Amino acid sequence: MSGTSTKRKTDLLDYAGKIGHSDMGATDADGNHKLGFSDRSSKPKKGDPLAPYQMPLTQEEQDIMDGKQGEELAKVMKIVVAHGNAFNAEKLVDLGGAPHSSLFTGQDYLMPIIDMFQKCADAGLKAYAPYTVNPRCYDVYNVNNNAKDLKVIYELYAVQRELDWVHVQLGAPDLNLRSCACYVDEVGNRPPPGTYVAWAESSAVNYGNSALGLRTNRNASGMELLCALLGKAPLFGLMTDEGRMSTWLVDVKTTKEPDWGVLGTAIGLKVVDANPFITGIDKYLGTEVSNDNMHLLKKMGSATASSGAVGLYHVENITPDAKEKGRNLLKEGYQTYVFDDKEQARVLATYPTDFPDRPKDPTVAIIGCPHNTYKEILDWGTWVTEAIEKKGLEKPAIPTRLLCANVVRDRLVKEHPELVGKMTAADMRFSNMCSLSYVGMKDFSEDMFAVTNSAKTRNYYGFAQYLKDEPLIETIVSGKIPEGA
Repeated sequence: MSGTSTKRKTDLLDYAGKIGHSDMGATDADGNHKLGFSDRSSKPKKGDPLAPYQMPLTQEEQDIMDGKQGEELAKVMKIVVAHGNAFNAEKLVDLGGAPHSSLFTGQDYLMPIIDMFQKCADAGLKAYAPYTVNPRCYDVYNVNNNAKDLKVIYELYAVQRELDWVHVQLGAPDLNLRSCACYVDEVGNRPPPGTYVAWAESSAVNYGNSALGLRTNRNASGMELLCALLGKAPLFGLMTDEGRMSTWLVDVKTTKEPDWGVLGTAIGLKVVDANPFITGIDKYLGTEVSNDNMHLLKKMGSATASSGAVGLYHVENITPDAKEKGRNLLKEGYQTYVFDDKEQARVLATYPTDFPDRPKDPTVAIIGCPHNTYKEILDWGTWVTEAIEKKGLEKPAIPTRLLCANVVRDRLVKEHPELVGKMTAADMRFSNMCSLSYVGMKDFSEDMFAVTNSAKTRNYYGFAQYLKDEPLIETIVSGKIPEGA
């Protein structure tokens, strides 16, 4: 039986293409099982190994399953329980805080899921709390789409209206709060440490588990919303003490502050889906997660989740679990990975810098994947406009797209209206769409050569060039990538 199971995991069908490399992929290009995925296993089955596992349910939960609170909620319960049984979940736990959904792409293939949730809405079901949602994949207001672009958008996302309407009926607010960085102050989905939630969106799960101390698994799109309708989730994996232990110690020994995107990429490639315990970076971050350093953790963490499938990391002396338990989070027999100047240079050198199928020079700067914090848009607005003034230019060589929730943008408009005026003159535009979808949209982005400070964007798309902040500013102003950048 176990041999059959192993074979099923390692086979990679031809048509799967690069799926095996994508976020949360379990196999490499040759169909080999990636090391590290065993770390997410829950407690082993007991008794007859051939018997289907059934998690214990309370009488109230069984009543829901039996339809005593309606047919639709019974269906939701059956799916969530089946999901938990597949992972040998101990039980269902009550959820707190607020949900976050990554169900955001209004494409035809999603219609069966949209129909399922519409039936839930028709039955009067709602999420247990108002919830946040990932941004739309496109923006028809702020990024100057031409007629061809608009045709692609409206054809590709033909059921976006149906999806957005379902979210409204189930308890999501309007689109001004749409963001993958739901935890920033302005959006406000930031439950206290230890709260059980069922989030989806790899970067939000990564940040929530790590920097906020939440307890959520990396749910697939749709499962998080089913759990939200039920107000419960199966207890397994990253929601348990055992599942939050570390099997890797990452010792950062760079002589200067590391490149956070490269560090995160390196960690994800090394540990795959394990929970790294990271040392040596608290001297650059301080002793608390704050609005001054959260963007660095966000940048590093999202890179671990996109080059690997990391759903939780610990930073010594900073993140909640690490502050409480310290190195007791390290499992016996843990492995060690040293990240020093040589290793940083080695990983950075693997990033492509030659893109023969793209324009010769950059055409746009994309900043904000995951979505920018307030500090980030303030910093980038200041840096770029000052660089332009210093060179005596009226405007930069290429436009900049700053991705953030509308409410984050609105705060900058309110608090720094003069700067926003300069940013507009400098062709810096805010957008609340998904950066990844914009950069990778088929039949849309082929004429684009994007430069970015987002390692996550680069990890998804090898045709986007990753740059550190200073070379990126120079590229925006001059239109040329500095030599050696």
